[in-house]
Amino acid sequence: MVFPRDQNAGRSHNIKNDNSFFERVEDFRFLGTAVTYRNSIQEEIKNRSKPGNSCCHSLQNLLSSSLLSKNIKIYRTIVLPVVLYGCETWSLTLREGRRLRVFENGVLRRIFGPMRDEVTREGRKLPNDELNDLYFSPNIVRVIKSRRMRWEGHVARMGDRRGVYRVLVGET
Repeated sequence: MVFPRDQNAGRSHNIKNDNSFFERVEDFRFLGTAVTYRNSIQEEIKNRSKPGNSCCHSLQNLLSSSLLSKNIKIYRTIVLPVVLYGCETWSLTLREGRRLRVFENGVLRRIFGPMRDEVTREGRKLPNDELNDLYFSPNIVRVIKSRRMRWEGHVARMGDRRGVYRVLVGET
């Protein structure tokens, strides 16, 4: 991938290395993660949310079963790892954080179902604050931040000859 600067914008640059040519691309997939030259994760969040939704859909009968308690272990152990694959490298903006919270709230609403009003006995959709009271674990954005901090700790303990460490401290 070539990261363009202003003077190189719009030009096509191919790199030759040991009789091998590498063409210039604007994005590619590496280990299942979308990498773009703009470092935008909007597409990556969309791409990670789709399998998360399909995972929830396939587990819907299990999640809404009256035989099981409203245990969210299924969400934390099956759905979250699918959605958060590679999240240690994401640079979240408020927009992406909101998008992830919307996804999480939708899944939690599927798990907890509608609440019955004591007076009218009608089902109603859970507001976000009541949903947060029922879900005792940290929200998805906090999970991402803690995973990023854990990853930064691993990188900080690497030796100065490792490329990842040099990128973290800004050396070339």
